[in-house]
Amino acid sequence: MKTVFRCADLLLALREPDAMLGFDAPTWDRVVRQARAAGLLGRLGALASGFSDRLPTPVGRHLRASLALAGQQRRAVHWELLHLGRDLKHIAGPVVLLKGAAYAAADLAPSAGRVFTDIDLLVPRAQLGATEAALMLGGWASAPQDAYDARYYREWMHELPPMQHLRRQTWLDLHHNILPETARRKTRPELLLAAATPLAAFPRFSILEPADQVLHSATHLFHEGEWRHGLRDLVDLDALLRANGDAPVFWPRLLARAEALNLGLPLYYALRYARRLLHTPVPEHLEAQCRERPPRAVAALMDALFLPALTSFYNEGRVTFTRIATSALYVRSHWLRMPPHLLLPHLARKGLRASKV
Repeated sequence: MKTVFRCADLLLALREPDAMLGFDAPTWDRVVRQARAAGLLGRLGALASGFSDRLPTPVGRHLRASLALAGQQRRAVHWELLHLGRDLKHIAGPVVLLKGAAYAAADLAPSAGRVFTDIDLLVPRAQLGATEAALMLGGWASAPQDAYDARYYREWMHELPPMQHLRRQTWLDLHHNILPETARRKTRPELLLAAATPLAAFPRFSILEPADQVLHSATHLFHEGEWRHGLRDLVDLDALLRANGDAPVFWPRLLARAEALNLGLPLYYALRYARRLLHTPVPEHLEAQCRERPPRAVAALMDALFLPALTSFYNEGRVTFTRIATSALYVRSHWLRMPPHLLLPHLARKGLRASKV
């Protein structure tokens, strides 16, 4: 794929950080722009932290600055979690951190150089109203919504409308599931919550167990229709798999949890593209052991869509087929999210709104 080829040096830097020592000025000019667009400049900074002083001076400055920004954001998230812990101290039941906030709070492998825009929480559906009320008392508020948007989030989706703290301006998403209520694929969030492990540094919060972290990240990536951060999310998956893969029980556990949670297909795609683009060390034949792997023809079609989409963040590298691929995956994401009798009016409403902007 042309777009993948144009990002070949960035992929090489992510796979083999020492290769950055051999990049010339034109290559660095391209890689820095690509990494910034993908949200991966801080990640490159973390990978190059042992030899950044041997890189060209302007490049080293870029990487160190991005790494410092990620570190500052991590400290800000820790501070925010202390406030959130007080806001939610009287809520019964688990409060689970997801994705970026979990990585930062627990210092997990994907947190190195990682930046993100909001805090994601997962609570049992029965606990949703009490949690939202406690957050509102703590100064969090949702943006105004019309009746349709309120119904869209509260009846059909897996999360409430995004909330922002009125004083600190932090954004937060409150989830009760990892897939929409109307999604074609059904999962069991109670299993995720039951297996979550508490955080010693932030005792009000828990994080998903390692296999579930992989499955949630895979589900988020391969059910979404926005691909600007697709490669960054794949890098997260690569980091999680590398960090846990040396434990002999991890891979059987991952397959077993995928089956229990009905998330075998997103796991298959995660393993397939992590291996292809980032050379993630996945055991031989593990993809073949995924019970939901698609037929060969379908896998080839998805390769033709996912591979360019995963590198579509780079506008200069976007070619016509990349736009076709991302558009097709956008439609696919909505098809997976809602049945036709809800989807068609929803898309029509979105199109009408867009035409008025």
